[in-house]
Amino acid sequence: MRTLETTNISGFVSEFILLGFPCDRDIQILLFVLFSFIYLLTLMGNASVIYAVWSSQKLHTPMYILLANFSFLEICYVSSDVPKMLTNIISQTKSISYTGCLLQFYFFFSMCAAEGLFLSVMSFDRFLAICRPLQYPTVMTYRLCARLMVFCWAGGFLWLLTPLTLISQVPFCGPNTIDHFLCDLAPLLALSCAPVPGITLICGIISSLIIFLTFLYILGTYFCVLSVGLQMPSGSGRHKAFSTCASHLAVVSLFYGSVMVMYVSPGSGDYPGIQKFVTLFYALATPFFNPLIYNFRNKDMKEELRKILNVLLWKISKGFKSQI
Repeated sequence: MRTLETTNISGFVSEFILLGFPCDRDIQILLFVLFSFIYLLTLMGNASVIYAVWSSQKLHTPMYILLANFSFLEICYVSSDVPKMLTNIISQTKSISYTGCLLQFYFFFSMCAAEGLFLSVMSFDRFLAICRPLQYPTVMTYRLCARLMVFCWAGGFLWLLTPLTLISQVPFCGPNTIDHFLCDLAPLLALSCAPVPGITLICGIISSLIIFLTFLYILGTYFCVLSVGLQMPSGSGRHKAFSTCASHLAVVSLFYGSVMVMYVSPGSGDYPGIQKFVTLFYALATPFFNPLIYNFRNKDMKEELRKILNVLLWKISKGFKSQI
């Protein structure tokens, strides 16, 4: 690994070395193939959700519009770090520029914050549908749905502006090797030339706030949903109410479980191996599982995807027969 001593606006370091997954070359190639396969499936899965909602008039409702936006967010989210991770796995230099490192940090964690906001908005939608069914059509209008989507996107990117500004003021003068596959907060600040306890504290508070505020809000809405569901007289009504929320709760559990292990558990940052594994889980695994969870548990979505698949197979078979 090489440590740079050139001078630029960041102090003395013009680029960082993302150590990634140091192992034998054969294992690195295996990781590259595995992560590439998961990345492509993630893009295809989330794109299929977007296309199903866009192509079906039946799915043009606030619930599915929010789901399509969430899937688009997942595509942007996983694309903010995985392509660079794949490049570094097979690269000998494994470098990322100072500006590129800050931009990767900003976009990745902004979309991570936006994901928490989207999950909160989707829980609000389910709360209205189950706890206020008569008011749902008048409250959850397309205009409100559009405003909530703008709030999620803008809120995530605005939330990370302060940490980005603070990190840009941190002096880096070497070493420049980050024992991670992305520019995460803790390993990045650990390379500072001077102690930065104030910046570390402020960034930690900001990240913890977005995690806990959205998570507590989701818990509150589903506590109300659970209370209303248990009071329903018919078993079929309770089953329908809980089944509509099961997919969302599974996604919430995957996302917040891994994020809290990483950023809330004491001493989680003291073990780089665990840190990489947990970050890899919520950076790559959760966007991969989310469309699978929604598609397999949602009857309407399964029907539309089955129609799309049948049309696609028919076109492929027709094209194959025409060539013969």
